[in-house]
Amino acid sequence: MSVMAGQESGRRRFTAEILGPDAAPEPLPLSGRVARGVVVDATPSLLCLVTLRGEERFLLDGRTTLWKGDETAVSSLVCGDDAVVLRPPAGGPVAERVWAQPARATGVITEVDGHTLEIDPGHGRPRVPVVVPYRSSGRIGVRHPRLEPGYVFDAVGVWREGAVWVTRPATTQPPYPLHAAPYRPPASRYSGTVTGIATWYDPAFGRSPHLDERAAANGAAYPALDPVGHTDACDRRTSCVPLPLLSTGTTVRLRNDCTSETTVVPLIDCAAADSWICDLCPACGGQAAGRVVSLTVAGFVALGGRLEEGCFNATMTVPNGEG
Repeated sequence: MSVMAGQESGRRRFTAEILGPDAAPEPLPLSGRVARGVVVDATPSLLCLVTLRGEERFLLDGRTTLWKGDETAVSSLVCGDDAVVLRPPAGGPVAERVWAQPARATGVITEVDGHTLEIDPGHGRPRVPVVVPYRSSGRIGVRHPRLEPGYVFDAVGVWREGAVWVTRPATTQPPYPLHAAPYRPPASRYSGTVTGIATWYDPAFGRSPHLDERAAANGAAYPALDPVGHTDACDRRTSCVPLPLLSTGTTVRLRNDCTSETTVVPLIDCAAADSWICDLCPACGGQAAGRVVSLTVAGFVALGGRLEEGCFNATMTVPNGEG
């Protein structure tokens, strides 16, 4: 356990001792249905990954679907690919769905050079190189018509040659650059439960998922971290959603409103860019605007999300004593 994780665990235990266990519930373990690792072998009937737990094998059959930027065949998987596997609800060794090389770029466009963009995700994170290939440019352009510096960008794709090659937009771009966004007055007072959008991000940036514990972590980045007690303030704006200020280590209850699946996850990171975007998620007819949390890749899939869709409608509840 890292020093930071130990501090967060200690804070949660202290809160539970003072305010009771309901004020700081323990995070629920990641669903056993989800695995993530590096492809070492792939045949029409078998997929072998190296994960944090060692070598894991998954059967592929007629029900298995694969995605690598678009729906694909097992022949497109190569050794070294980062892969996320979802097993069926009943469990077992069969893979229900496989995502290979999943990647996402969310933030503000800082540079444009032909079909290549540079995206600033905020909060001091490294800028992300993005390629908009010609075959995806039409789809991207429908919802992101202004690929110019200063405009918000959010798209899903695959890691390739050190860049995110985007294949589909994850949101609709606002019609103005970020610096010209209209003032949002503070939302109505937080009441304990909020409804909005859950998205996903990859704290491991697609690198060495068989070695990096962050690759398979079950947690969430949050756009309203309390500046008090954090070395680096979360560079956020006023969100569409009335979010309380919370600290890393806080646990929240999260419900996928599309599938009714629920979990308890810890807040582990800042989701600065989520406060820049006031969007809707088309999944299951949701009407709540604004982003609540960004789950890790594994956590998003475990709670019923599809990486290529980029979001689901969610309800977040902060236990008593937080906020």
